[in-house]
Amino acid sequence: MKVLFCTDGSKISYSSIENFGYWVGDFTVDVICVIDWSFLPDTISLEDSEFAVQCANSADSILDYSEKYLKENGLNVGKKIKICGSTVDAILDIADEGGYDFIVLGSHGKKGIQKWLGSVSQEIASVSKLSTFISKEKNERKKVLFTVDSSELSFGVVSKSLNMLNLNDKDIHLLTVYEIPDYLFIEGTLDSNWVVEIERKQQNASMMLLNKFENMFCDKGLKVHSKSVLSGVPSAQIIKYATEKDINLVVSGIKDKKHLSKFLLGSVSKRVLESVKSDVLIVRL
Repeated sequence: MKVLFCTDGSKISYSSIENFGYWVGDFTVDVICVIDWSFLPDTISLEDSEFAVQCANSADSILDYSEKYLKENGLNVGKKIKICGSTVDAILDIADEGGYDFIVLGSHGKKGIQKWLGSVSQEIASVSKLSTFISKEKNERKKVLFTVDSSELSFGVVSKSLNMLNLNDKDIHLLTVYEIPDYLFIEGTLDSNWVVEIERKQQNASMMLLNKFENMFCDKGLKVHSKSVLSGVPSAQIIKYATEKDINLVVSGIKDKKHLSKFLLGSVSKRVLESVKSDVLIVRL
């Protein structure tokens, strides 16, 4: 397995690859550090300036430290990549050409020189052709939450995750959320017993769905720690669950351009990524 690790030298970027190593088995890490001058006006030329030399030296220092850090943590180091350009475009170009299985990066939202990891993580997750692992802080790397529904995407995400992730010693949580219909438009004519019956059927159907997913884990010799059915706004319920249960990794997925546009416009995956403190794995199908 081959991983592209994106770093700006920040602590959270190193925590991201360390966290990732607890979820995935053997892999080789290529390290990329981008010198991003894209924020400067086109009229300014930096190629031969002292500032350019300082940036290049800083990138070399980050890459050398990254190699040492990764080896000290028992990870296999491949190439060290220094590149100039727009951070997102540079990472995506290297990812497309390198035959990688994952992109790994941190997200901290800092300002100034180190702001790029915080600002580009969602863009990378949205448009990359690869599965993307995004980390916000070092955690226990124990509890994983799979948020599922009846779509082919959910079954594909779980199936691919079972082949990619090491879940043998993890607490596996399964969660599905159904939205409560708005019955106000027929208020006064609605039989309340009928509403109760509809919600009961939704609960039963949701639990049957979770049982199907549980069987997928059982077939791999894995035990599901918890199965939960919640009602309400999916993103809000997922965020609340992840917070209350102290989840360490939330697994989500996107499939094609249609899904990407929704993700960028503010889908469940985007809101979860923005709000949870846990790591997030966006699985590409």
